[in-house]
Amino acid sequence: MSTYLLVHGAWHSGQCWERVTPLLASAGHRVLAPSLTGYGDKRHLLGPETGLDTHVDDVVRLIAEEDLTEVVLVGHSYAGLVISSVANQLPDRIARLVYLDAMVPEDGESAADVQPATRALIDLAATSDSGWRVPPLPEMEPPFGLFGVTDPADVAWLRTMLSDQPVRCLQQPVRLDNPAVRTIPRTHIHCTVKPEGIPRRPVPAIQPDGTPAQVWELPTGHDCMITMPVELTELLLKLG
Repeated sequence: MSTYLLVHGAWHSGQCWERVTPLLASAGHRVLAPSLTGYGDKRHLLGPETGLDTHVDDVVRLIAEEDLTEVVLVGHSYAGLVISSVANQLPDRIARLVYLDAMVPEDGESAADVQPATRALIDLAATSDSGWRVPPLPEMEPPFGLFGVTDPADVAWLRTMLSDQPVRCLQQPVRLDNPAVRTIPRTHIHCTVKPEGIPRRPVPAIQPDGTPAQVWELPTGHDCMITMPVELTELLLKLG
């Protein structure tokens, strides 16, 4: 049995994994898919002080409270930053990092460094009435839809779980100053249906642990846990 810890991306909640968690569980694995501070059942905790460090603390605390070891730590989108910093703090508890269509940072980088397009969102928040709220991205025409989701029923369901993103999440830097974090194997899963203007950093052929890069693709939009849960689960089960 493996332990899968699934970390949602910006604007989402742990509910977005609902089609994946039972599939992993039915294969005999333990699965946790928490909502980070400010989302889902923690939506009422959203505030200007909520940042990347808050979300890292959320996951570190959960791992400690549940005494999790040999964790397959999956981070979607923005959560690539979260899982990187979590691994920096708890490298001995992480068996593998999975970057699911995610930001892959270097030490000291923020979301704005990894994905420069987010700087426009930071500027938008600064000029808004709140000064710190970043609303969810708007729905686009197919095939891109709402975070890659195009089925009307799925779009309606996705909207129920979206919250504003605090701007501090995009500004605070990742810490990767623990040499042990470089020894953790990595897997990258890319969703291939994406709009132009949002470039993806190339994955280095050799990963930090010295092994060849493991890069898999899913022919769908960004929220593959909603649009291709079976296929995503099949990939994740290869790691357990």
